[in-house]
Amino acid sequence: MIDSSLAVSCSNCSVRRLCLPAELSRADIDRLERVTRRKKVVKAGEILYQSGDPFQNLYAIRSGSFKSVVIAADGDTQITHFALPGELLGLDAYSKRIHSSYAEALEDSSVCLLPFAQLELLAQQVPALQQQIYSIFSEELRQENDILMLLGKRSADTRLAALLINISSRYACRGYSCNEFILSMPRTDIANYLGLTAETVSRVFSRFHRERLIKVDGRVVKILDLLGLSEVAGTHCGYEVDG
Repeated sequence: MIDSSLAVSCSNCSVRRLCLPAELSRADIDRLERVTRRKKVVKAGEILYQSGDPFQNLYAIRSGSFKSVVIAADGDTQITHFALPGELLGLDAYSKRIHSSYAEALEDSSVCLLPFAQLELLAQQVPALQQQIYSIFSEELRQENDILMLLGKRSADTRLAALLINISSRYACRGYSCNEFILSMPRTDIANYLGLTAETVSRVFSRFHRERLIKVDGRVVKILDLLGLSEVAGTHCGYEVDG
């Protein structure tokens, strides 16, 4: 559902610093807001765009979360990304102008629609915006490399710990709590993403809970030992736990 009557102000958006270059002038922000003024509300389980849809928009997540899913030739599905507030969806369609995956809301969510043709034209006139778009594409490639490295790890413990650290750090970048958050994705989706079984994922969650690395209450995860979990993940934790 698109509510075009609700003007979405980039300057007042809670995830503004993740989407907009700080160098943009007030006039340039006004021009950008004319491009991004539409908001779409997507209920949990609804599809934002389908595989095979033509490329028209990028989608900036204002609230909620999504999963990106690729459908193989044999019909099997593979979750390739969990997207959080402040991140963009739709970049998969940039090169061939057709979406190669579909995006499904994991919870009630809202996005800003960014018509790419208009955005690209504006970026040619505003160098800071063009640089930001390049940075976003670069970050997308980095995340794809991170996924390949994550799935290449043999240990189920390492895979799950790396995912939790990744989500924790992304929430930290957005000014949210990095040590307590809701996992909007079900265990079956986590298992699919990590290349594990749902039973294995549940066992590892229980083991991390027993070892007091994390505390699990339904979908609420509290990280009790960030450095310990980082060691299991084989990553370096470069941020501080709040609270």
